[in-house]
Amino acid sequence: MSETGNVVHPFPPLYDENSHTLILGSFPSVKSRESNFFYGHPQNRFWKVISFLYGEDIPKNIEEKKALILNNNLALWDSIKSCTITGSSDSSVKNVIPNDISKILKNSRVKRIFCNGALSHKMYMKYIYPKTKIEAVKLPSTSPANASFSVDKLIEEWKKIK
Repeated sequence: MSETGNVVHPFPPLYDENSHTLILGSFPSVKSRESNFFYGHPQNRFWKVISFLYGEDIPKNIEEKKALILNNNLALWDSIKSCTITGSSDSSVKNVIPNDISKILKNSRVKRIFCNGALSHKMYMKYIYPKTKIEAVKLPSTSPANASFSVDKLIEEWKKIK
């Protein structure tokens, strides 16, 4: 059984001064927290989708993942800084403290924001949008829990980021 507890986001955002598109997840899964990087669960389709969209090989390690994001002027972060969560379950998230994305906005060229899934979008709109006034586009989650979307269907929806 997964333990429930208050968890703080364990790693920093990924962006540089050339990033123009920010992709926000909700909160790192247990696997992502263990690997200390975004979308660490091997069944999450995020890296497959992004690799396909940008015509690159699926990255095999964190350095390759960082290069894929930064070489395509993307940025990665999450809507939630800390929360109470059971395992990796989005539906269990409570007591949310949102992330502050102002540093990313000040130190990059980010003008477009996309949310990976409904919880990310809900948290962005509730806590972050009132400060940024940048509309965010909700994309279907790449999580393995979103079984109704095949990789091909995800790719079709995620083409909006290009």
